[in-house]
Amino acid sequence: MSFIERHVAADGFDIRYLEAGDGPPLVCFHGAGGLRLSRAHELLAEHHRVIAFEAPGFGDSEVNDRSNSMSDLAGSLLEAIGALGVDRFAVWGQSFGGKLALWAAIAAADRLDALVLTAPAAIREGELPPPEELATMLHAHPERRPNYMPISPELDAKQRELVGRLIGPPRDTELEDAMRDLQVPTLVLFGTEDRLTPPELGRIYRELLPNCQFVIVYDAAHAIYDDRPEALAAIVTDFVEHHEQFVVRRESGLLYP
Repeated sequence: MSFIERHVAADGFDIRYLEAGDGPPLVCFHGAGGLRLSRAHELLAEHHRVIAFEAPGFGDSEVNDRSNSMSDLAGSLLEAIGALGVDRFAVWGQSFGGKLALWAAIAAADRLDALVLTAPAAIREGELPPPEELATMLHAHPERRPNYMPISPELDAKQRELVGRLIGPPRDTELEDAMRDLQVPTLVLFGTEDRLTPPELGRIYRELLPNCQFVIVYDAAHAIYDDRPEALAAIVTDFVEHHEQFVVRRESGLLYP
């Protein structure tokens, strides 16, 4: 699946995004490392119009000193989605992007068909580990990791400063209070081998979100999209289509254990 790079002007930012596929729109929010397409994105684009945004301040975009919170950043991306003429959509947020997706869902619940959170960083056991340790915690199967283009130390420092400034505390009372009223059908996925956001945290999301399905993906760490891309794409596609009835799968259940 060939993704096309485009830009959209929104909230004073020039926002880069990658797009492929047809079908119901699926908006993607990346993790703290920035926008990187995976095999899971390609598989999802077989069933959806996948729109993967690069959040302002990431990649080659200018330093973002305007966004003062995750809610601010979510608002900018919601404006970008609207500028593309997308009225209704599903959102998939990974890690840092999972917390961003939650704030977007809270602000625009009436526009969302579904919310998917993979290894979300909205609820954490402690502060983020140092970079050298973090790099070893992302994959259960490093050999399955694509050869992503390495980023420069300057770009890495820019992104880390933004993430550190916006990510917030491990437990965000304001966010969690708002989650209790969020009725959007939500799927939360954690990998069995995730040491950064352990799968036990999924039960907290299940308790807070009134319309939440919690699934554990076997043999995957934090980067489920690299460790188990086929399983991730299959279950997300089924959930976005069927919501709480997603257990009626078109794919083999052997993908999910």
